[in-house]
Order: sequence, then structure tokens, then C-alpha cells
Amino acid sequence: MIRPRIRAALAAGIAAFSLVSISPPAKAQWIVFDPTNYVQNVLTAARELQQVNNEIQGLENQATMLINQARNLASLPYSSLATLEQSIAQTQQLLSQAQRIAYSVSTIDQAFSQTYPQAYSSATSSQQLIADAQTRWQNARAGFQDAMRVQAGVVQNLDTTRTQIDALVSTSQSATGALQAAQSGNQLIAIQTKQLADLTAVMASIARAQSLDGARRIESQAQAQQQLQNFLNYGPGYQAGSAQMFH
Repeated sequence: MIRPRIRAALAAGIAAFSLVSISPPAKAQWIVFDPTNYVQNVLTAARELQQVNNEIQGLENQATMLINQARNLASLPYSSLATLEQSIAQTQQLLSQAQRIAYSVSTIDQAFSQTYPQAYSSATSSQQLIADAQTRWQNARAGFQDAMRVQAGVVQNLDTTRTQIDALVSTSQSATGALQAAQSGNQLIAIQTKQLADLTAVMASIARAQSLDGARRIESQAQAQQQLQNFLNYGPGYQAGSAQMFH
């Protein structure tokens, strides 16, 4: 675009020089024209114009770079953190509501020392054996119920998870910079982590129910052995003695 301007200026100078050379001199004055000086002035103006254009182009490049940097530093306008924390809190609440035997090492040790003994002594009464068996059955039943409640909570979270994934994928596709793309990717990873946490909770609840039921069955065998011993140990047996039939 600058070269046509230079060419036009040179053409104008040559045309002016031609007119001065051809035109007859005036009677009262002489017109003095220096073509070399004129051409040098035109070239100097062209170089200055080129320098100004270069500076303008540099300023435009810097403005574009600043705009791109601003886009790369722009934060993602969408956040799923609050929803993820709420879903995890709901799952934790279901786990904390475990009936009878909670997810606590001390509670488990205490329950097994009282209701799940390694062996019963011969002094244990039948009423105590029956009461312990009833307690173990209730523990196993509560464990299966707790497992199903955790599973139901995780299934209910699936709809929320789907909504969050759709929103994050849509936001990441329209991300204007590197920071927004990275933040959307981090939130998608957080959703995957939350799903792994839900899966861990489900597996833990199922394993708890199965462990309680297995402990009940093992303890039932020990109880049956003790009841058999109590039945067989009925005392010294029949002993003969005097009896008076008539007074």
C-alpha cells in the first residue's frame, strides 16, 4: 500500500519537472525548481511514513498479544465445586447413619468382644445365647439395609453428575483461553474422583453387610456347639434312693 503512494509521488514530481522544463520562461520572474531535492524530500517522507506504519503495526501486534494473554488468564465462568461437595457430603451422611455397628474401629472391637466372642463358657445361659443370636441377626439385617441406602443415594447422585458433566463439556468447548480449558478439565477430573468416592462408599457398605452376615454365621456355629454341650451336660444322672410308698 505504501509503494503505490511512493510511485504516485514520484510521478507527480516528474510531471511537475516536465512542465517546468517545457513551459516558456515568464517575462518578469524565473521559477527555480530543483528536481533532485524534490525527489529526496519525497523519499524522506516515504521513509518516515513507512516507519510510522511499522510502529502502528507493532502497536497492533502488542494489543493482540495483550488480548490473547487476557483470554488465557480469564477464569472459567462455571464452577461445579459446590454441587460436588454437596453430593459427597450426602454420601458421607449416609455412611455416618450406619445402624448398630458404626464405621469405627473401637465400636467394632467392642461389639465383637461382647456379641461375637471366640467361644462361650459353660456358664453361659440359654437366655444369653438366644439374646446374642438375636443381636447378631439384627446387626446383619441392619448392615444390608445400610448398604441398600448407600446404593440408593449414589444412584440419586447420577442425575446431578450427568448435569454437571454436560455443563462442563459445553463450557470447555467454548473456552476462550488456556486457563478456562484447564479449569474445566480439572472440574471433570473432580467429578470422576467423586464417582470413585461413591463407588468406594458402595463397596464399603456391601463389604460391611457381608462381613456382619459372615460373622453371624460363624458365631452361630460356636453357639450351636455350646448349646449341644449344655444339652449333653445334664448333670450326674439318675441315682437310686429309698422311696416310701405307704404311710
